[in-house]
Amino acid sequence: MRSILLITAGVAAGFAIAHKVSKTDSGARLFGEVDARAREFGAAVVDGYRAREAELRAAVAEAEDVVADRLR
Repeated sequence: MRSILLITAGVAAGFAIAHKVSKTDSGARLFGEVDARAREFGAAVVDGYRAREAELRAAVAEAEDVVADRLR
């Protein structure tokens, strides 16, 4: 129970400090850079997911064609 309280207090303190830092010019730039990199990473994950999904759909379609040819 004590560890949950400490974690909660740490998270709250972190948010408070981040809020104060984001009000400064250098803090705003820092959080802007972090946000930009996080968005780039998210976009790369989405692109990779879509590419892999396309590969798997193509493989399934090919397998369906092979099975259909063998059943004829």
